[in-house]
Amino acid sequence: MKIIIAMDSFKGSMTSLEAGEAAKAGVLRSLPDAEVFVRPLADGGEGTMESLILALDAVPHEVSVTGPLGVPVTASYAANGTSAVLEMASCAGLTLVPQTQRDPMKTTTRGLGELILAAAGEGCRDFLIGIGGSATNDAGAGMLAAMGVSLLDEDGHPIPDGAAGLCRLARIDCTTMDPILKDCRFRIICDVTNPLCGQNGASHVYGPQKGADPSMCKELDSLLARFAALTGTAMSGHDRPAPSPDTPGAGAAGGLGYAFLSYLDAALLPGIEVVLKETRLEEYLQDADLLLTGEGRLDGQTANGKAPAGAAGLAKKHGVHVIAFAGMLKISEEDAAALRRAGIDEWYAITPPDMPHETAKQPAVARANMAAAAEYRCRQPL
Repeated sequence: MKIIIAMDSFKGSMTSLEAGEAAKAGVLRSLPDAEVFVRPLADGGEGTMESLILALDAVPHEVSVTGPLGVPVTASYAANGTSAVLEMASCAGLTLVPQTQRDPMKTTTRGLGELILAAAGEGCRDFLIGIGGSATNDAGAGMLAAMGVSLLDEDGHPIPDGAAGLCRLARIDCTTMDPILKDCRFRIICDVTNPLCGQNGASHVYGPQKGADPSMCKELDSLLARFAALTGTAMSGHDRPAPSPDTPGAGAAGGLGYAFLSYLDAALLPGIEVVLKETRLEEYLQDADLLLTGEGRLDGQTANGKAPAGAAGLAKKHGVHVIAFAGMLKISEEDAAALRRAGIDEWYAITPPDMPHETAKQPAVARANMAAAAEYRCRQPL
């Protein structure tokens, strides 16, 4: 029997790989002769970059770059040949900025441009970049400046970093971009669909969590609109026109999504789509008998594009039975119908009914519960 295990992370308890290995241990106690493969899984949230690094068998490299507050930080990318995986949050993330210093007028994405160029300088040409959790609202201006794009004021001088610098932006010249980037391909993991500007745009929706009050959100929004207008002018003579600021995902990471679309011809892709492709999960499922999947909480939202549903959908293309495990179940009759439509045939809670939640969340306990649940289910007829 061939069994594929593809678990999402159980937040605070188990990574994707830890959950998968725990389930595998349980399966083999029941079915010692089974052929069991563990594949990492994630849907764009916690664990996504880890899953991609594992899938690509990539090697980490540390680089000192400009942090979101303008002081150096140590960031990293992982590489396998010409492929690189990196997270914007490692060099421009909100967790790098103390609560008392959060100010999206000042924070910059410059470090991300430096990190990309460092990887490109080592031969990387195919980039997978997660852009969740940013501390910035500079429309990617800092990143572009680090890449050689000229962002100039009325006197032809480079503007300062941060969204505040956009107040002085008068002209953009993208012909000065580092030529190495013309040979690079960018796939951006982006699970938000916000436009660049407006009430549903980057500034108004995400500005407050980065330290902006309502007045600043309004100003930031106007600065991003100005950046988009100047981008349109800068690209008017090029083969590829600037994208619309209303493009879904343009407002991701304080407008960083728009910069990638405009200047690097990037594709913005849902995390689950990228992970399923790079882990080659469908290839493993083609002749499988069973898929075990799961996440920390299984409910009606699971069917709406979350990782277990994505894996189940692939399994059903090949007639594979799907069993999901979760730390907690909250499933109505309507939810159950949605889960079955998504391809999940059975679901089980790994946590014993009398076990306190805080105990169940402990990593060692969670792993033991996962192994026990998988063992029990696999002792029953499949």
